Amino acid sequence: MAKSSAILNNEKRKRMVANFAAKRAALKAITKDDSLSMEERFDAQLKLAALPRNSSKTRVRNRCEVSGRPRAYYRKLRMSRIALRDLASNGLIPGMTKSSW
Repeated sequence: MAKSSAILNNEKRKRMVANFAAKRAALKAITKDDSLSMEERFDAQLKLAALPRNSSKTRVRNRCEVSGRPRAYYRKLRMSRIALRDLASNGLIPGMTKSSW
């Protein structure tokens, strides 16, 4: 199980990303708009840089929903390989069986 503080920090980042998503998208659109003057685009870039770092989508870490593990994460299942194996071995995932040969 991952540290609860790391999991909580990641949840805080997710909330922050959601709160600042519209503002961040608007500022990015201004910075990429060639029809605006260089000063306006630069001001938008400064405002974008002034936003909290944790409001950026790339700061969010994919974590396992079961254990909170940050590594070996399957996006489709939203869990780590270890949690997936444990659930499959216990027969909690329909259609998945332990392989043997």
